[in-house]
Parts: sequence; structure tokens; C-alpha cells
Amino acid sequence: MLDAEHKSEERFTKLAIAYENDEEKQRVNQEVDKIIGRYDIQPQMYVTAVSSGKEVLVIEYEDDTCRESGAIFEKIIKALNITKFV
Repeated sequence: MLDAEHKSEERFTKLAIAYENDEEKQRVNQEVDKIIGRYDIQPQMYVTAVSSGKEVLVIEYEDDTCRESGAIFEKIIKALNITKFV
């Protein structure tokens, strides 16, 4: 089951998506790449492991003065059917 965490400040926003296995990892990466590829604004992304055996994909936008990342994150959340936010 996928879950996510979203944080936002004035010109910075971050979406972290946790997944449990390789199937979920592949699905997350495919959807994220497809959606982000449609936009000129590109994020910094990295993966980190957490103690429960899950991995987390972190997507960060800095200097997003037009707040374009909000719409991008909404599309990612909908595409992945994420309903649980931590």
C-alpha cells in the first residue's frame, strides 16, 4: 500500500511517496516520470530507505514561484490512487 507525505513552504514543496515492494516501486517510478515529463519545471528526486523495509521516493521543487508543483503533485497522487497521508 502506498502512502505519502507532503510539505510546503513559501517557495519549496516536497512530496514523499513510500512503497513496500518492487512492483509498487516500478509503478510509482513510471507514473512519476510520465507526469513530470510533461512539464518544463523539473524537480530534484532521490530515494531513501526507511526502517520498516519500505523505500521512499522524495520529489522536491525549489524556487517554484508559480506554484506549478501543486498541480503536478495532485496528478501524481490521483494516478497512484494514494489515499493515506502521513
